[in-house]
Amino acid sequence: MSLKSKRELLEVLRPRYLKANKVEKHKMLDEFTSATGYHRKHAIRVLKNQRQIQNHLKGKTKTYKAVYRGEVVQVLEQIWEVYGRICSKRLQPFLAEGIKVLERCQEIEVSSDMKKRLLKISSASIDRCLRPVRVKSSHGLSTTKPGSLLKNLIPVRTFTEWDEERPGFMEIDLVAHCGNTTEGQYLNTLTCTDISTGWTDVTSLLHRSQQAVSEAIHRMRHRLPFPLLGIDSDNGSEFINDLLYHYCLDEEITFTRSRPYKKNDQAHVEQKNWSVVRHTVGYDRWETEQELALLESVYDDLRLYINFFQPSFKLIAKERIGNKTIKRYDTAKTPCQRVLERQDISLEAKARLMNLYIQLNPAELRRRIDQKTAKLWKISR
Repeated sequence: MSLKSKRELLEVLRPRYLKANKVEKHKMLDEFTSATGYHRKHAIRVLKNQRQIQNHLKGKTKTYKAVYRGEVVQVLEQIWEVYGRICSKRLQPFLAEGIKVLERCQEIEVSSDMKKRLLKISSASIDRCLRPVRVKSSHGLSTTKPGSLLKNLIPVRTFTEWDEERPGFMEIDLVAHCGNTTEGQYLNTLTCTDISTGWTDVTSLLHRSQQAVSEAIHRMRHRLPFPLLGIDSDNGSEFINDLLYHYCLDEEITFTRSRPYKKNDQAHVEQKNWSVVRHTVGYDRWETEQELALLESVYDDLRLYINFFQPSFKLIAKERIGNKTIKRYDTAKTPCQRVLERQDISLEAKARLMNLYIQLNPAELRRRIDQKTAKLWKISR
């Protein structure tokens, strides 16, 4: 059937279709789709929608004018790069603060009109603007080996035992920088994530030993803006041992462990293993003290960058309906913002955070991190 014939049939059929009952509409749709070859849903739309039918008869299609293009997209890409190429739903709520910080550090110059347009942009529009420049990555090896010592003394964590709304309860895990093989000695990263605020600390280790892990946890503890109240680890022997167990007893730190082979028990830190460690330094193998010093130098900047300039979501509600789970999240905020909102954190600690925050330049931190990781990759080649 020609386009002209389809238009004529549509003009005749539409008034009858709008007045018909359900059974009659069903029969008319069968005849109409059979004659025109239209998909049934498209046939319903053109028969019901007056504007669409008029455009259809005129041979027009609906088009949209691009609102965000040219210089606006270039500035958006620059901001996105500075803040670690985070997803649009995390970037969009942080744009106002992010632009303010970059202007204060004289990293960008944005006119009032452009700023107004950027602050109105939706997360979907950010996705469309940034689609051409997104990249993908891969995954590495797991090196967790069960530790049987003291398992009966260190309880399996359940979600009722921790006060997850209170800062200080942290999930901890090791990331192996072993490349494609786990043979021999290689560097590791201890990742620690606070459940309440999302505050994340990363520390490089020369060896995967009980002593090295205990010392790294001790150093991490003194960097936190709040007291360390509890740690939750996997069942690896580097965590489940007498040294760490008695350290936690002496310091009155709650020590729990996840169930064996249940990574979702440590979902918070497992996510940070990817988004913080792997996303930054990748999957190469490192072994030497020179590489250790360079990796720790990267982490000195990365800890500031993640906690002060990387907004993240927090799950606030979860509802199961049939075989579906509906999750609801709050507005994306940085760990620093979440800490400053807490009433149970001292004013002195908040003042130290704010004083540090106003001295930081996220673009400079990003440049230093990229330069050091490039040097690290060059050494490992």
